[in-house]
Amino acid sequence: MSLTRRGVGLLALAALSALVLPAPVAVGLFVISLVVIGTDAWQVRGLPDVSVVIPPILSRGVDTAFRVTGPPGVQLRMTPSPDIRLSPLDGTGRIEGTVRAIRRGRHRLPGPATLAVGPLGLGCWFHRRPEEIQLVVYPDMPAARRIATEVRLGRFGDASRRSRGPLGLGTELESIRDYQPDDDIRQVNWRATARVGTPMSNTYRIDQEREVIVLLDTGRLMAAPVGDGTERTRLDVAVDAAAALAETADVVGDRVGVVAFDDRVRRRLLPRRDGAAAVIEAIHDLEPSPVESDFEVAFRLIAHHKRAFVLILTDLMEETAATPLVEAIPLLGRHHAVAVAGVCDPAVVTALTTPADREEEAYRTAVAVEIETSRRRAATLISAYGADVIDTAPASLPRQAVAAYLQAKRRARL
Repeated sequence: MSLTRRGVGLLALAALSALVLPAPVAVGLFVISLVVIGTDAWQVRGLPDVSVVIPPILSRGVDTAFRVTGPPGVQLRMTPSPDIRLSPLDGTGRIEGTVRAIRRGRHRLPGPATLAVGPLGLGCWFHRRPEEIQLVVYPDMPAARRIATEVRLGRFGDASRRSRGPLGLGTELESIRDYQPDDDIRQVNWRATARVGTPMSNTYRIDQEREVIVLLDTGRLMAAPVGDGTERTRLDVAVDAAAALAETADVVGDRVGVVAFDDRVRRRLLPRRDGAAAVIEAIHDLEPSPVESDFEVAFRLIAHHKRAFVLILTDLMEETAATPLVEAIPLLGRHHAVAVAGVCDPAVVTALTTPADREEEAYRTAVAVEIETSRRRAATLISAYGADVIDTAPASLPRQAVAAYLQAKRRARL
């Protein structure tokens, strides 16, 4: 129970009455005022019936509508959280606004607080609802599903055109027949051609269920912010890319799995059909670890796995720091189609593209040139082992990752 401004004013008047009235009378007025205020508040002591409508599953960085409804005249207030932001936070009888999740994972949001004012407006009763609101925050799923839908509808650039049947070639030999003019040169069976004396072609059983494996680096370098004006870390962007790739693999009909690692394997999910939901569930709550990543630990886990498209989501650093990654790449390159993906630093891009008008800006540009040159050398070392390198802006990483996957299928690298 507490007093409203009107109740405080009533008590103040009762106290000031002692200046003009006899003391016993003033004390009596003060006591009566306390009783009236207490009675007024007592009438609204019950816990108000409040309903909260917030989707239990949110996507990080995506605004979602929420609504809190209570009795007319009851003041409602939601408790702010650094990871779950609501706007507005308060209202009378009703709050309607948007909720935005800043951090992936599972969160508990305190229930709404209520303040009911008595009929006379003298006293009020404050309640903190005991139940908490359980929320699960996934990566940016609307963006991932938009990309997958574009692929399904054939609108994802050249990489999604399937005018000649399924992407890629089959992997299981079915028969050998005479060569036809429209056969792919990769189908030619040269041994049979030499033995028979006329061109012969292999025919394959089309296997659409290829395998896709995401290797997700969760080491300390992935904790760095991407610097694009949002609060995303490099790991947040990488998880968004993994979600887009998994959704696309479901649409195309491939099996998809994931390995998350730092100095050890943190999560592992074997490739499976329609595996996007399982992949996202496995990685949605991962946070960066304050340790160096051991690429060899993760790479050895899948080095002799069935041939797959392997996407390594990490931080493409300068060449010296990239040495562990470069040394481990050959473990995968011999058996898989590999792509290494990371995001460039927008601050470096800005420094490279903005003219330097002052001395300190010239120094900043020189540092940016050195960083960019070193990153390109690291990318060259990785490419030398047959891996594709994706170094792009944070907003483009999911699309670039999906494009690399579809290109590998189109080139029959899987």
